[in-house]
Amino acid sequence: MGERKGIPIALGLLAMLLFFIASSSSSHLVRASDDADDAIFYESFDEDFDGRWIVSDKEDYNGVWKHAKSDGHDDYGLLVSEQARKYAIVKKLDEPVSLKDGTVVLQFETRLQNGLECGGAYIKYLRPQESGWKPKEFDNESPYSIMFGPDKCGATNKVHFIFKHKNPKSGEYVEHHLKYPPSVPSDKLTHVYTAILKPDNELQILIDGEEKKKANFLSSEDFEPPLIPSKTIPDPDDKKPEDWDERAKIPDPSAVKPDDWDEDAPMEILDEEAEKPEGWLDDEPEEIDDPEATKPEDWDDEEDGEWEAPKIENPKCEAAPGCGEWKRPMKRNPAYKGKWSAPYIDNPNYKGIWKPREIPNPEYFELEKPDFEPIAALGIEIWTMQDGILFDNILIANDDKVAESYRETTWKPKFTIEKEKQKAEDEAATGSDGIAGFQKKVFDLLYKIADIPFLSDHKSKIYDLIEKAEKQPNLTIGILVAVVVVFVSIFFRLIFGGKKPVSSDFFSLRSFIVFLSWNYYSVLFYLNLITKSLLVQAKVEKKPERTEASNNQGGAENEENKEKEEASNAPRRRPRRED
Repeated sequence: MGERKGIPIALGLLAMLLFFIASSSSSHLVRASDDADDAIFYESFDEDFDGRWIVSDKEDYNGVWKHAKSDGHDDYGLLVSEQARKYAIVKKLDEPVSLKDGTVVLQFETRLQNGLECGGAYIKYLRPQESGWKPKEFDNESPYSIMFGPDKCGATNKVHFIFKHKNPKSGEYVEHHLKYPPSVPSDKLTHVYTAILKPDNELQILIDGEEKKKANFLSSEDFEPPLIPSKTIPDPDDKKPEDWDERAKIPDPSAVKPDDWDEDAPMEILDEEAEKPEGWLDDEPEEIDDPEATKPEDWDDEEDGEWEAPKIENPKCEAAPGCGEWKRPMKRNPAYKGKWSAPYIDNPNYKGIWKPREIPNPEYFELEKPDFEPIAALGIEIWTMQDGILFDNILIANDDKVAESYRETTWKPKFTIEKEKQKAEDEAATGSDGIAGFQKKVFDLLYKIADIPFLSDHKSKIYDLIEKAEKQPNLTIGILVAVVVVFVSIFFRLIFGGKKPVSSDFFSLRSFIVFLSWNYYSVLFYLNLITKSLLVQAKVEKKPERTEASNNQGGAENEENKEKEEASNAPRRRPRRED
C-alpha cells in the first residue's frame, strides 16, 4: 500500500522536473552558432579573410588589412593596421539581399583600440555589380544602397546612416542622411552597431543593444534631404515688385530737430567741482628706477647703448591717494545729446517680407515605402588617421531576435571583460578617489546631452568643448556644474518662462536665474581648486619611495618621465578674480 502511494508522488516530481527543464530550455538565448542558419550573412573572421574578401587594387588604397586578435581576447577580427591610410576591401554575397520586403537587420562590431580622432569605421552595403563597380576597383565612387557606422573627425562625430535612393522623376540617385544621428562612444571598448529596417518604414539604430535613434524613412523630419519632395516650391520666375516696401518702421518724415538740440556738445567735460585729494604727492613720480637692479657685466655701452635700470612702481605712492601731476577728472556732460535723428514710426506702406509665390513641384512624387536597391556585397572603404580599428561579427539577418542572440553570445562577453579591465585600470590610476571614473561618466553624459535634437544647431561647438575638456580632466567638475546651471536655467525658462514670480515673499524666477549666472564662474573656480587638490593628493599617495640610484637607474628615468607627464597635465593656477 505504501509503495502504491509513492508512485503518484514520484510521477509528480518527475513531471515537475520535466516542466522545469522544458521551461529553462525555452527561455535561454540561442548561441550564435545555433543561429547561423537564420542569418542571411555572417562573418566572424575566425578564419583568415584572404581568398574570401577582396582587397582593392586602387593606387590610393594602400592601407594593409590584417587578420588579428582583439586586444585581450582570443577572438579574431579584420584589423586596420597602419595610420594615415586609405583602406578598401569588399565581400560579395552569394545572393543579393532585398530591402523591400520584411525586416532586415544590419549589425557589426567595431573596436577602436587606439581611439578615433579622425577617421571612419563604417560599412557600405553595395548595390549589384551591374550598377558599375568591380571588386578589385572598389573605391569611394562604388555605388551603395546603405552606409552605416561610426565616423569622427573634427566637428563630425556621428554614427552615419545614409541611403541612396533613385528619384523616380529624374532617375538620379540621391543621398539621404539621417538627421541628428547618435554620437560615437568615446572609449576603446568593443561596441556593436545595429540598424533595423522594418516593413512599416521605421528605422531603429542601436548601440550595444540600446536604442539610440528611431526614424521614419518617409518623414522630412528624419532625413535630409527628405525622401519625398515637398508638393510646392517657390516660383523661380517670380520677382519682387519694385514698389514692394519691406520696412516695418521708417523715420517720421514730419519730425523736426528741436532748436535747443546741440549736436556739437562733447560727451564728457572736466569736473570743475573736483578737488585734489589731501596727501597727493605732486613731486613723486608713479614709477622709479629699480634700486636693486645692476648693470649686467657683459653690457657694452657702445653696442647696447646707455644702460638704464628697469622701472618699478613707486612704493611711496602705495599709501598716498596718488602721485605726479594732479589733473581734474572728466565727467559726463549733462548737455550731451549726440547726433539728432528722427524717431521711427510704423510704415504705412509696409507689405511684409516678400517671398515668391508657391507653385506645384514638378519633382514631387508619392511613395508608400522606399524603393531600395538590393545589397549584393559588403565593402569597407575608409580613410583614417588611426590604426587599431577592428571589425568583427558582421551580420545580415531578417529578424532582430537573431541579431540580439548574436550580441549576447559574441559581443557581450568581450565587452564585459573589457569593461571590468577598464574599471580596474581607472581605479589603479586614481586610487580610492575615483576621479577618472567619475570624469568618464561625466563625458558620457555630456555626449548624450549633445545628441538632444533642440541642441543640434550647436552640436559641433558642444563636441569641440567636450573634446577639449577631455584633454584637461581637471575641468570636469567645473564643466559639469556649468552644464547643470545652463540646463536648470533652460528648464525653468521652458516651464515658467514669461510668468510672474513664483513667490513674492521668496524670490522670482528671474532673480534665481540671475543668481545662477552670477555664481557660474565662482563655482567653476572653487570646484576646480578642489579637483586639483584631490588629484595632487592622489599622486602624492601613489608616489613610490626612491631606491638607490646605482640599483635602479632605469626606474628613476621612468619615474622622471612620469613626473614630467603629470606636471604637463596638472591644472594651471588661475588668477584671482576681484570681487
